Amino acid sequence: MKKQINIKESPLFWPANFKNGILYVLDETLIPRKLCYIKVCSVRDAVRVIRQMKTRAFGQFLVVLNAFLLVIARDSTGSKTALLKRIKIAAAQLNSSRPTFPFAEVTSIVVGWAETAVKTGVPIKEFVTRNITGYLAGIRSRRIERIAKIADLIKDKDCILTHCNVSGELAMAAALCQQKGKDVHFFATETRPYLQGAKLTSWELRRMGAKVTLIADNAVGSVLADGLVSKVIVGSDRSCANGDFANKIGTYQIAILAKEFGVPFYVLTQPSDKIKKGEDIPIEIRDERELLTYAGKKIVAGPVKGFYPGFDVVPHRFITKAIAINAR
Repeated sequence: MKKQINIKESPLFWPANFKNGILYVLDETLIPRKLCYIKVCSVRDAVRVIRQMKTRAFGQFLVVLNAFLLVIARDSTGSKTALLKRIKIAAAQLNSSRPTFPFAEVTSIVVGWAETAVKTGVPIKEFVTRNITGYLAGIRSRRIERIAKIADLIKDKDCILTHCNVSGELAMAAALCQQKGKDVHFFATETRPYLQGAKLTSWELRRMGAKVTLIADNAVGSVLADGLVSKVIVGSDRSCANGDFANKIGTYQIAILAKEFGVPFYVLTQPSDKIKKGEDIPIEIRDERELLTYAGKKIVAGPVKGFYPGFDVVPHRFITKAIAINAR
């Protein structure tokens, strides 16, 4: 029998919920000013919140899965083949929303369920809906289990460096550490240009009562060289069969510095064998305006170009240990 974990949940842990035929997605761009949920009523809306970074990483996977529930809820044809076609169209639209993210690994599962329903003659709506909700319940359970693993990994007096945001897990692990009487401190990088570390990670760590210090992205080498960090824990957006992974741009240089100064480097991963090695991961190049403007105003003078790869790849040789979750 699994041990029940009693812990307050961060809003970033499960930032998208399907209720009464509507998907409610936490607008992470408004945090920490306010908690506000966007109503998503179609696949087009789902693609929009993904591309506009209204939610990130795990939240985007939730949007992808729940988008199929939107398709099912709005189908009135009564035709299994027509619904299967709509599910396939939705999968293609979602797959193209962000190239680095392995959405196709998830959408192919949903399409497979729909095809099975049509071939076997079972009600497609009920079958696909039941499988999606069961799949999500399994992910939730395994993420809770991983939070417990993270909390066990963290020792009393540890100082953890993290980069970007890991969708609630690190903050909830920090809360578990507090329950166990561990005194833990966190360094969060600001994470430019969206400032997820400042706006999200620092916010949710403090919300859970953890001690956190915000540092500039380019201060990582300094805090590691000064011996202020005992562990690095980061998330990942895509994993490879050989153990390489991709994460928010800037993770690679942190891994190199951690190796240089003998600091253990841990990554939260979703195992996958769809891509053999890191150099095969398609890296999304974001719009240069995300670097050149802030709050709608240009922050550079003259005809300056911007180059913003959203992710970089960390070779497996830099990883002390991957803390994995299997979503299947």
